[in-house]
Order: sequence, then structure tokens, then C-alpha cells
Amino acid sequence: MKEIKDNCGVFGIYADRPCVEDIYQGIDFLQHRGQEYCGIATFDGHINQVTHHGKVNTTFTAEDLRRLKGNMGIGHVSLWERQPVMWQTRLGELSLAFSGNIINAVELISQMKERGQAFFRSYNIELISKIIIEAGEILKGFRDLAKKIKGAYCLVILTKEGIYATRDVFGFRPLILGKDDGRYAVSSESRALQNLDMQVVRDVEPGEVVLINEQGFQSLLKIPSPRRAHCAFEWAYTASIDSIIDGLYVQEARLNMGQSLAKRDLEEGGIEADIVAPVPMSGIGHALGYHLYSKLTYQDVFLYNRYADRSYTLSSQEAREKMAKRKLSVLRYAVENKRIVLCDDSIVRGTQIRDKVRELKKAGAKEVHVRISCPPLMYPCDFGISTRSYEELAARQFYPTGDIDSLKKLRDLEFWMSRKIEADTLKYNSLDEFVKALKFRRADLCLKCWDGVRPTDELR
Repeated sequence: MKEIKDNCGVFGIYADRPCVEDIYQGIDFLQHRGQEYCGIATFDGHINQVTHHGKVNTTFTAEDLRRLKGNMGIGHVSLWERQPVMWQTRLGELSLAFSGNIINAVELISQMKERGQAFFRSYNIELISKIIIEAGEILKGFRDLAKKIKGAYCLVILTKEGIYATRDVFGFRPLILGKDDGRYAVSSESRALQNLDMQVVRDVEPGEVVLINEQGFQSLLKIPSPRRAHCAFEWAYTASIDSIIDGLYVQEARLNMGQSLAKRDLEEGGIEADIVAPVPMSGIGHALGYHLYSKLTYQDVFLYNRYADRSYTLSSQEAREKMAKRKLSVLRYAVENKRIVLCDDSIVRGTQIRDKVRELKKAGAKEVHVRISCPPLMYPCDFGISTRSYEELAARQFYPTGDIDSLKKLRDLEFWMSRKIEADTLKYNSLDEFVKALKFRRADLCLKCWDGVRPTDELR
């Protein structure tokens, strides 16, 4: 089994006042992207840094925040490791944090070891750091990253000059700029900027390097982008519903996906049901879209435990299953004797959605019809959080080759999967309908989880 190695949310800010509280809040608003580790680095003539194992609002102490002095800094939340990391180098003090996954990390690390480089744990962030330090100059380091690395990355680097922020040349992961009268910031998601009462300015372009300091945003370098390959799963699941990424609101995308599912049901003869309901929290936007198109009554059937984590973004299967059981409880009053359309974003193994179907029926639901906004997940993701082995993908058990090239094949899979998860019926969005809901050209999206095409290989 592959381990998940997406390192998950980054934030950086320059302010006309001490900035640690802003960074603290910023990464707290990104906590859904990773709950295992968090860290902050600030600059006040030298770099001050604190990292913790745990969540932002439970691990940082008042003393930590007092120590983190300065008007500029970066922050990070992660599933996998402590970041930022700090280095004493010929370029001066550096603190780095990144989000992404480097596909050819093992190969590059082996080459660097042959040249005499030493690694602590061979983390992706170590590799990135050493490539930049070896270059001897920050901008050359960014060019070297683009040449050498295969994979996805968003990166922030704290230096005495300011905060450098960059996005890989494909733009797999989101990275957004925001400002107000006295502050300039960059974030993995716009929600952190919006909740700090900052104006969203724009997305960092794929391949662009931006310096953030007292002069605001300076675009220093634009490495040519061979094509865009935005991760479609960001809009379906990963990002918070109040974010906007590359011009598309997450909420709008999820409403579109849910409406597409309802449209298909009506075109195929309709469905006899009493209510439409989400699997919280990621299923909410999809269920609302279904409701808007179908006019079926929207009703919560699960109570969400606000103190639980996202089960999909935990670092082990055991932890995911335990959290899934903790985070939802059935609202029996809403369920009893009801025929329910249950909406969610995706199915990986099928165990969690099967458990939810069982719980609803045990509570008295007459029927449960599952509707999934993403197409069937057929391939492991190389570029981020949804990295899985083929063995873990339930749909591959039915179609081992991964090919679903006709509506008949999709319907056969849906029938088999409905039996597997014990639902009365199950339907997915087709890949074409999924792409249409996102309003991007297919050529501008990474769809590797569904079609098996790795964008970085297309250009060889």
C-alpha cells in the first residue's frame, strides 16, 4: 500500500505589524488540508520557528506565539511531516514549506547522495531545499526545480528579502494571493484570505515566482508552462466549499455536479424518493445541487461531529475508519420510513459509504439511493492527497483494466457497486459530465484518477 504523502496547506504573509496571529489564523483556516502536523516561521532579523504534532488550535501555546516575532512569515499544515524546515545556507537563513508530491524523489535523492549530499529522512521538502541551495541563487533554484522535478508542488520560502511563492508549471495545486491596506498574503486556499478580511487578488500562475514584501507582490519569474493540469479533485472534495480556485468557486462546481446527477436521474425515468441528503461535510454541495435541479426536499440525515477530522485526509486506513465512525450519527426522525437519495463526492474502497447505507437502513430508511459526483476512481493519484494503490480502489475490482469507455460499462459497474455497498441503486457522474460541471477545458485539468493519463508524461 502506498502511503499518502501530500504536504498539505501553505500560507505566507507580509504585514505592517506583527504577523504571527495572522499566520496562526491562516493555517487554522487550512486545517482541513491536513491534521497531523502544523508549523509557523517568522522573520525579525533572523528566523524564528515552531512546529508541532497536532492541530493548530490545540498545539500552539501563548508562549509559542510570543516567541514568533516579526512582520513576515509562513505557516504549514500537514498529514505527513513537520514543516516549515529551516536551513543555514550560503543564501542566508531560509525556511521552506510546500504542498504536493514529487514523483521522482527517490531517483533525485539517489543522484544527490552520489554527489555527497546527506539527507535526514529523505522527505520531499529536503529534496526541494537542497536543489535550491545547490543552485546558489533563489531564482536559479526555482528554474532547477522546474527542470528536475516531476510532480506537483506549491512552495513558500521565507528569506530576509521577503517570501518567495511559486507553483509548479502545471498548476496542479492551488495557490492564491490576497491583500488589504497593510498586508500581502499567499495561501493554498482563498478561504484563509477571505476569513482574514483580505481581498483575493489572483491565483499564482503555473510556473510563476512571486516575491512578497513591503513592496507588495512582485512577479519575478515566469517559467514557461507546457499546459495546465489543475487537480479536479480539489473542487470535488479537497478544497473548502467557501474557496475559489483558478476563477471557479468550489460551491459552484459542487452544485453543478449534483445538478448533473439529478439531470441524469430525470432523463432515465426519474426516481421515487422522499428526500435528498448529503454525507457531511463534502457531500453537502453535491446534495444541494441535486435538490435544486430535482426539487426534491433537502434534509440532513446525519449529525456531523464538529470535533472530528476529515476521515479521507488522515494518514492511515485504521485512523480513517475510526474517524468515519466518530464523525457522523444518524438523525432517526429524518430517516424513518423515508426513501433517501444520498449524495457524496467519491467512492474509494466503498467501506465508509456501505457503513452509512447500513446505518440509515437500520434507523428505518425504506430505500437508499447513492449518487456520487465523481466518476469511478480507477487509478492511483501521483500528485497529491488521493494517492492510493490499485488494490484499494473498489471500482478496479470490477474493471481490472480501468477502461470504462461506454455507458453500458458504467451501468454494469454501478449495478455491481450498489450490491457491494448495499444500496438500492447507485449512480456516478460520467467523466464527460464531471468535466462539464467544472467549466474548464478538459485539456486544462488533471484527471489521472479517472482516465489514467499523467499530464507530465504527455509531453515526453
